[in-house]
Amino acid sequence: MTSDERRLREQIVEAGRRLWLRELVGAGEGNLSAQLPDGRLLTTPSGLNKGYLATGDLVVLEPDGTPVDAAAPPPSSEIALHLAAYAARPETGAVVHAHPLAALAHAMAGRPLEILVPEAGWAPRTHVPVAPFAEPGTAAVGDSVRPLLLAGHDVVLLDRHGAVALGSDPLVAAEKLEVVERAARLSLWIRILEPRV
Repeated sequence: MTSDERRLREQIVEAGRRLWLRELVGAGEGNLSAQLPDGRLLTTPSGLNKGYLATGDLVVLEPDGTPVDAAAPPPSSEIALHLAAYAARPETGAVVHAHPLAALAHAMAGRPLEILVPEAGWAPRTHVPVAPFAEPGTAAVGDSVRPLLLAGHDVVLLDRHGAVALGSDPLVAAEKLEVVERAARLSLWIRILEPRV
């Protein structure tokens, strides 16, 4: 194992732990991946709680999504989403998909999330768009987000299915989801506290 792979394994495990601690995923939800320098992917296996991952749990995939080791656990059922993200944005180092609840509420209401906090300066747009619903675990999820990723959005809400973020590494991508969830909570509180006229 190279030092690059070891570092990415540690980052995926840490990012998964942070997502779980911040309640952006629960049970076996969510999935994370990172591109290895040789073009292969390192990804979380299907169904494991992201708060309890170990570096040895991760699965190495060929660039087309085929596991390098046939005896390895199956990769996340959302690997097609990850492959679509890397194809749309080849410079991406990592992809993280989670189910942040306040952001998901915005997506289910069909509302792009307005970013109201200056900490979200990484965002190339002033809002996080909502991709149309696509059946989870299918290539259609990647198809639904592709146009928004190609338009330059680093984070996309998925109608009834959470959010996906792209970053230079797993920790950066996970942090973007954390910022988006905080912005979503702020937006909900503003709506509750707005004076009614």
